[in-house]
Amino acid sequence: MLDYLRELCLLDGISGREKNVREYISDKVGALIDTAADSITTDPMGNLIVFKKGRKTPKNKVMLTAHTDEVGFIVTYICDNGFLRFTNVGGVDSKVVCGRAVSVGDKAVNGIIGQKVMHLCEGDEGAVCKDISSLYIDIGADSKKQAESLVSIGDSVHFKSDYVEFGSNKVKAKAIDDRFGCAVMLKMLELELEYDTYFAFLVQEEVGCRGAGAAVFALRPDYAIVLEATTASDIAFVDDENQVCRQGKGAVVSFMDRSTVYDMELFKGAFTLAKEKNIKIQPKTTVAGGNDAGIIHKSCEGVRTIAISLPCRYIHSATCVADKADMDACFDLARALSEVYADA
Repeated sequence: MLDYLRELCLLDGISGREKNVREYISDKVGALIDTAADSITTDPMGNLIVFKKGRKTPKNKVMLTAHTDEVGFIVTYICDNGFLRFTNVGGVDSKVVCGRAVSVGDKAVNGIIGQKVMHLCEGDEGAVCKDISSLYIDIGADSKKQAESLVSIGDSVHFKSDYVEFGSNKVKAKAIDDRFGCAVMLKMLELELEYDTYFAFLVQEEVGCRGAGAAVFALRPDYAIVLEATTASDIAFVDDENQVCRQGKGAVVSFMDRSTVYDMELFKGAFTLAKEKNIKIQPKTTVAGGNDAGIIHKSCEGVRTIAISLPCRYIHSATCVADKADMDACFDLARALSEVYADA
């Protein structure tokens, strides 16, 4: 699973520009399914839908999902001096942006996100975190003409960040949200499944969970398992009640976020099953954020939905950090729940 995660995180794919990620996943899936019994399709939105036949026909149709897109930026203007103006795609805090190396456009032009230097700031201007609208990207161009030979308005911009394993059990990379969920589903597709299962690799989650709506209407599942990453604030100077979840404590299961009040039977059932299977699990203790469950659970006639999330420090930045043991817990819980729901 870590090999999948590393390769996926090194790919670029902001919302609406997920082609590289989709093609990678499609290539991997092609080697993991039986083309006579299974299927792989891409819908008009760009979602990649995979069906894999199991040993048994399920009582209920189960869909696992993960989104392929990552947060990033898009070029909005090319200045006369060759600098680029940009805006964010998805929720990116300006505090994690300044000074970051980025890659711009299909040519992967190197750039640095900059701002007015502190020495020229007046009053408390230098102490205030700049809004993204006041920042720029320096691609080393001396003029608008030179910049236009390299990039165009509408080009996507991605963080440049290596995949690094460090400490006792940690991984650092961009886009762990939600390439991790994609890696989990690829790992599950390697297995001989107990029941027929659908896997939906979704697009445009970071800008409003748009791909999820199309996928759920196409598949009309009875149950959905949303694989995600969520904020872990188990860091210095954050008190216990505001840490949301903790790394090393296992898979995170939500009872409520800003877009979903989760099925309490499924929430409690996940903890019961985890105890039976000796899988580490923890609740998300703050009502915040949201994910594709917000669209899925209220679509069609309604879908019973649960979210399983990986605790991720510094989420939506170039340096997301996750714990390998938590990854294993998420995988084990997703696999176990998919079998329970199929036969419920």
